Amino acid sequence: MNQQLFHTLKQDIKERLDLSSTVSDAKLFELIEHAIFSLADEQGWTSSEMQMGVKRIFDSFRGLDVLQPLIDDPSVTEIMVNGHENIFFERNGAVERYPYVLESAEKLEDLIQMIVSKVNRIVNQSTPIVDARLHDGSRVNIVLPPASLSGPALTIRKFPEKPLLMDDLIHMGSVSREAADVLRVFVESGYNIFVGGGTGSGKTTFLNALSAWIPSHERIITIEDSAELQIQNVPNLVRMETRNANTEGKGEISIRDLIRSSLRMRPNRIIVGEVRGAEALDMLAAMNTGHDGSLSSGHSNTSVDMLSRLETMVLSSAPLPVEVIRKQIASALDIIVHISRIRDRSRRVTEIHEVLDVKEGEVQLLPLFLFEERGETADRKVIGELTYTGNRLNNLHKIQMAGKKLPDWFNYE
Repeated sequence: MNQQLFHTLKQDIKERLDLSSTVSDAKLFELIEHAIFSLADEQGWTSSEMQMGVKRIFDSFRGLDVLQPLIDDPSVTEIMVNGHENIFFERNGAVERYPYVLESAEKLEDLIQMIVSKVNRIVNQSTPIVDARLHDGSRVNIVLPPASLSGPALTIRKFPEKPLLMDDLIHMGSVSREAADVLRVFVESGYNIFVGGGTGSGKTTFLNALSAWIPSHERIITIEDSAELQIQNVPNLVRMETRNANTEGKGEISIRDLIRSSLRMRPNRIIVGEVRGAEALDMLAAMNTGHDGSLSSGHSNTSVDMLSRLETMVLSSAPLPVEVIRKQIASALDIIVHISRIRDRSRRVTEIHEVLDVKEGEVQLLPLFLFEERGETADRKVIGELTYTGNRLNNLHKIQMAGKKLPDWFNYE
């Protein structure tokens, strides 16, 4: 179906709609089918072409227009819209250009307003940047002019309908079975774990996989900018999400506000989806006040870099001495996991460190598992695996208190 015929059919259907009442999806679908079938013989369409035409027009009314097929495609992980004429998507780690465009800049703006209105967010020229989500949990970032010089920018990070479990990540080669067995003991024993990595490395997916091991009798509170975590095994779960200020500059609810409130809600564990700024101080305080087993994540290049970034984030909240901040970090965190997106576009856990005490002014890290690269295949896939270093775990107290036991091969006696 060419673009001109698509617009003609869409306009014809608009004229038939009864705008004085709400039109159901079924009624709209029926109108579209009638319009398409009436032209089938004249256009020589096959049944599959007619079905595609019906879906395309329906999506333009009730879905995300030409973006909807990308939303429906489970192999697509990211959708990037740079103005209404430049659409890209990521599949299997590779970014491709989408052959279709939105009909106008106004249509893109309408889609953006539809997305944000469903999650009670506001985006306009005075508040041009916002995070939101779709009904399926996909994360949405929006930047409007004047902040975006190339027109409205819409980025959608998709998540699978069924969250990936650790067994799935092992099968994909993201983590070794041995490392997963040790991490399971850490989670069940209440170790505070921080997951670091770059953008798109899979931090949220890994947090989800770790959270599946949280005992089901515990009370969990999740805190996120945009709700993405999909914890399904814990019935006593409270999910909290930030809120931007309204047009009058009032009503903002920050991650710091939510962390402080969560401490009065009798949580066993607190999961902060991602820390980016001053809320790092509150997160560390929560981990240091009896909420063992808490999880969080942040952007970094390495585990050592994550420590430096946490220091910087805490300093943005309070002008504390660096020695005090480092002591807080060492006391709060037990384990740091680092995930990398390596050159063959695969996502791998590359480092697992135990966080030790401060020595000579620096937080000490003990490597437990490190990724060892062994070469490449003919199609340039990286060969390697996460390997145990043989180092002995120092902090055994939580494991002993929980009555758990590490695998026999792990050097901890």
